[in-house]
Amino acid sequence: MWIYVLRRTLLLIPIFFVISIVVFSLIHAVPGDPIDSLLGPGSLAEDRDILVKAYGLDKPLPVQYYLWISAFVSGDMGQSIIEKQPVSDMIFYNIPFTLRLGLASLFISFTLGILIGIISASARNTIIDYIGMIIALLGVTVPAFWLGLILMLIFSVMLGWFPVSGSGSWQTLVLPAITVGLGGAGLIARITRASMLEMFNQEFILLLYAKGLSQYSIIVKHVFRNALIPVITILGLRLGWILGGAVTIEIVFSRPGIGNMLLTALYRRDYPVVQASLLFLTMAVIIGAFITDIIYSYADPRVRDTYK
Repeated sequence: MWIYVLRRTLLLIPIFFVISIVVFSLIHAVPGDPIDSLLGPGSLAEDRDILVKAYGLDKPLPVQYYLWISAFVSGDMGQSIIEKQPVSDMIFYNIPFTLRLGLASLFISFTLGILIGIISASARNTIIDYIGMIIALLGVTVPAFWLGLILMLIFSVMLGWFPVSGSGSWQTLVLPAITVGLGGAGLIARITRASMLEMFNQEFILLLYAKGLSQYSIIVKHVFRNALIPVITILGLRLGWILGGAVTIEIVFSRPGIGNMLLTALYRRDYPVVQASLLFLTMAVIIGAFITDIIYSYADPRVRDTYK
């Protein structure tokens, strides 16, 4: 088992450097630079040249990348060119807001998704099953930003139950968490239902019915337990996706977080902030997949046995 974990951990190192190269290349391929935001229109060329040299933007891109990544791996994320603040301070300030939204959305996704999946599988080919799958389909297909606006219109503007924006209390977290969580709930519900229906067709389930076990015991202790492996896979992938999905919703609900910080930095071409934020979000997805592999290996010994 430890060999499997070690190999998966070491694999993260080249992935990290490949992602860093892609992120660095993409942001520098976008027209414009942070000096435009600092100087504004009508500035002198001499002033621009001074700032370009001061921030090292006159160096070749490979040299800029080397200086950035070597400082990054040593714990120095650089300084925001526009805000004049350490990038690490800006990220650590905004991370708690994004994590709270992400964890709340993850809880809603799995609680609601597994519940709908179990109910639909237990009442397959009935009106309850059809209603559950319609709800799941809507959760998967409806754009998150559109759903957020609709929820805001109904529950904030019309009913006045929740604030329109902000992050000062738990009420401000409800609508954004539901918006992000419903999309994942639909996917998890469909996977849970399909996995449980596959288990229902196994011969050992028929044997359990023949022995007289209650339907509740069969569903909870045997069918659902054995159907968890595909759900575990989605869990790890959702860990990273939730953080990325929260970016758009933070903008819709005007919440502080990595998303709002990233959007502002992109508009200003603030390279250090954009690079660190994108690298953080991308690695969150990769680490989520890594956690999935580890959990999956515990759930299914055949996975880790291939690495012996």
